[in-house]
Amino acid sequence: MPLACVHTNVARAMSNPFAIVGEHLRQRRQARAQGRRSFARDEGAATAVEFALLAFPFFLIIGGILQTSVIFLASQVLESAVQDAARQVRTGRITDSDTIETFRDQVCDRLFGLFPNCATLHLRVVEVTDFQSATMVVPVDPECRENCQWTTPETWLPGKGRSVVLVQAHYRYPVVLQFGPFGMANLLDGNRLLGMASVFQNEPF
Repeated sequence: MPLACVHTNVARAMSNPFAIVGEHLRQRRQARAQGRRSFARDEGAATAVEFALLAFPFFLIIGGILQTSVIFLASQVLESAVQDAARQVRTGRITDSDTIETFRDQVCDRLFGLFPNCATLHLRVVEVTDFQSATMVVPVDPECRENCQWTTPETWLPGKGRSVVLVQAHYRYPVVLQFGPFGMANLLDGNRLLGMASVFQNEPF
C-alpha cells in the first residue's frame, strides 16, 4: 500500500476512531448472519433425523399388525385342530381306554408349530346329559398377575357310543408387544387366553 494511503487511513482513524469500530462490528454481524443462513440451509442430515423420528413408531405398528395376525391365526388353527381330534372321539377311534395325553397328541400334531408349548394346553373332555346341559368352564383366575396356573384340573371322560360329549381346549398365548388396554392380552399376566368348545354326540360303537 502506498505510504500516502497509509497516512490518509491513519489520519482518518485519528479524526473519527468510532467509524473504524463501527465498521468492524458491522462486518462481524454480517459474518454471523451469513453463518446462520448457511446452517439453516444445510439439509445434509435431514433424512437421517426424519428416519430416526419415524422408525420406532413405524416398526411398532408393523410388529403390532404381525402379532395380531399370528394370534388370530393361532386361534383358528386351535379350533380346527380340536375339531379334527374330537372327530376321533366321536367315531370311537379314541375311547375312555385311552388317556388324555393321547387326545392331546392328536391336537398338538395339528397345530403346525404355532403354539410354543403345547404341553400346557388345557383339555377338558366330559360326558354331559344332553346338549342343553353342556356348560363351558373357563379354567383361569381373572385376577392372577404372575405364575398363574389353571384353576380346574383336566378331565378325560369321553363317554361311550351315543354319549353327548363336551370338548374344551384353552391355551395361554404369549403376547410380546404389550399395548395396555389397546393390546391383545386379555389376562393380567400379559397373555391372551385362547379357547374353544365343541359339543357332539358319539356315533354308535
